[in-house]
Amino acid sequence: MAQILLIEPDRVLAEIYGRSLVAAGNRVLSCFTAQAGIQAADKQQPDLVILELQLVEHSGIEFLYEFRSYPEWQATPVVIHTTVPPNEFSDNWQILRVELGVETYLYKPQTSLKQLIDTAQAQLSVPESVPSSVVA
Repeated sequence: MAQILLIEPDRVLAEIYGRSLVAAGNRVLSCFTAQAGIQAADKQQPDLVILELQLVEHSGIEFLYEFRSYPEWQATPVVIHTTVPPNEFSDNWQILRVELGVETYLYKPQTSLKQLIDTAQAQLSVPESVPSSVVA
């Protein structure tokens, strides 16, 4: 059973995503802020992080920089699931992927709940060498 760290500021969406990820056979730690996400990861090493970029106080990018600064979290796959359109990061996809270790970028308005769950399950079962993708 995989441990997923879900960082989603919308409590209703966090509940929906969390329940669906649990139904798929995972344990889920839901956090609403970047700082709570770091604290949760510190208490229990996640196997996967699902992250909204638009967070209160600290952004998802700030979370990623701090998260990746810890050696034990360097290889943890990260899936961005956000309302920020992917074209805003198209020029910086290499930075997100290489520097911050983002595995996949999912744009919420165009991503079904099934796609989110399937992406999470795929990241949990695929070796690190598989190329990353952007789903728009």
